[in-house]
Amino acid sequence: MAEFLQRNGGLLVEGLVDHLVLTVIAVAAGFALSLALTLVIVRWRRLGGPILAVTGTMYTIPSLALFALLVPITGLSLVSAEIGLISYTLLILVRNMLAGLDGVPRDILEAADGMGQTRVQRLLGVELPLAVPLIVAGLRIATVTTIGLVMVTAVIGEGGLGQVLLRGFSLRHWDLVYGALVVIVALAVLADLALVLAGRVLTPWQRRGAG
Repeated sequence: MAEFLQRNGGLLVEGLVDHLVLTVIAVAAGFALSLALTLVIVRWRRLGGPILAVTGTMYTIPSLALFALLVPITGLSLVSAEIGLISYTLLILVRNMLAGLDGVPRDILEAADGMGQTRVQRLLGVELPLAVPLIVAGLRIATVTTIGLVMVTAVIGEGGLGQVLLRGFSLRHWDLVYGALVVIVALAVLADLALVLAGRVLTPWQRRGAG
C-alpha cells in the first residue's frame, strides 16, 4: 500500500481535486437553475409540463451522445463538460423541489397568509424550509449521479479521476484503475453522508419530533 501511494498518490490527489471541482460546479449551477425553474412553475403552472418535458428529454440523452453534440459547438472544454453534467441534474432537482413545495400543508400556508406575510416572505420563511427534506433528497441523488458522470467527461479531456482510470487502462496498471475506483466510491459515499448531515442540521424540528 505504501509503495502504491508513493507511486500514484499525487496522481490520485490531482484527479480527486479535478473531480471535486467538476462536481461542485455542476451541482451548484444545476441547483440554482433548478430553483429558478421550480419557482417559474410555481408561479405559472401551465409552464410545468413543458419545463419538465425539456429536462426529462435532456436526462434521457446518453452522456456520450450529448458530449458528441456539444463538442462541435463548445469544443473539448470545461464548458462542454459542465453543460452536460448540469443538464443531468435538472430533472432530479426540479422534480424534488416542486414536490417539496407542493407538499407544504395548506393550513400552514393559510396561517402564513393570515399573519400578513408577502409571497416572498412565505416562500423564504415557510415553504422552502419545509421543503428542505425533499430538496436534500434530490441533491443527494444529483450529487452521487454527477460524481459518476464526471468520469465520462474524460472522453473530452476532463474527467478528474476518469482520466486516471483511462491512464490505468491504457498502461495496463490495474492497481491504478482499482485505486481510482476506490477513491470515486469513497467520494460518492462521503458526499452523500455530508448531505444527510446537512439535511439534519437544516431541519432541527424533525429531530425534535422524532425525539
